[in-house]
Amino acid sequence: MPWRETKDPYLVWISEIMLQQTRVNQALPFFNRFIAEFPDVFSLSKAKEDRVLRLWQGLGYYSRARNLHFTAKHLVRSFGGSLPENYQEIIALKGIGDYTASAILSISFNKPHPVIDGNVERVLSRYGGISDPVNSPEGKKKIRLLAEKFLDRLDPGTYNQAIMEFGSLQCVPSSPDCRICPLNESCFAFRKEKVDLLPVKLRKVPVKTRYLDFFFISDSKKVMIEKRVKNDIWKNLYQLPMIESAAQLSITRLRRDAAFVKMMGSSDMKLEKLFEMSHPLTHQLLHIRVFSTNPESRRDALFVDRKWVKIDQFDKYAFPKPLEIFFNMLKRG
Repeated sequence: MPWRETKDPYLVWISEIMLQQTRVNQALPFFNRFIAEFPDVFSLSKAKEDRVLRLWQGLGYYSRARNLHFTAKHLVRSFGGSLPENYQEIIALKGIGDYTASAILSISFNKPHPVIDGNVERVLSRYGGISDPVNSPEGKKKIRLLAEKFLDRLDPGTYNQAIMEFGSLQCVPSSPDCRICPLNESCFAFRKEKVDLLPVKLRKVPVKTRYLDFFFISDSKKVMIEKRVKNDIWKNLYQLPMIESAAQLSITRLRRDAAFVKMMGSSDMKLEKLFEMSHPLTHQLLHIRVFSTNPESRRDALFVDRKWVKIDQFDKYAFPKPLEIFFNMLKRG
């Protein structure tokens, strides 16, 4: 992993942001492409946001990319292009929380700040016998006390990377092989036969179900797209014209839906379903459909904040993963 072979604060920052909610094997090719185009904070700060999002396409959680871009500009303006070595200054940067701040400070600047991610929470809750939910205030407090206690203050960067790797490779969420664990003799969970009971977590936020219908409007050479600008999923990514419904509608009901009529100007539009999939996010389940349609007249309302783009130019735009899958399907015929 290239980010394990450097103490460059910029590279550590990029890698830690990418690894949030993303597996190492998935993040690695994105990291290499991103760094090839933006090798330092100055090149990233000068980039167009659309290009940053395009290189991020497929990683998800696009607010990470927008925050990286925003913070790169701020670092150039206010810190001469360097990440600060002070905890209070670095955690104040957009998109950087305690975990990322501690990782950068310990790995790049050898500062004694423990990192606490899901892997570390699991290791410490099992080893120290913490029965409080790790996502509760009391559980977080006890985890931090243990993290501070065990931190190697002479080499915090190596220690932090080691305990994260230990949780990722050895102290895994389910059915870890505790027989070969070098810490089993002093591990509370192993000695008390509670490995499968720890860590404890409070129930997750309920999943919200959403129904999104996209419309493939083409004039044979170009396709109509629009940019998502609201504070919602996929902000600043591009998409096909879309309406959202409270429930999945039949084609007949969809044509009569007020939002559809307002967009197209008619309820008599022919609709053909081209694509359908479910797309899970952290706290949302998206039901995606794509319909082909062709408005009989070019209505002004349909063209507001939208533009025509050739399909072979789509690689210049960042689209949500479901639409990327749909476009790839079109290319394959």
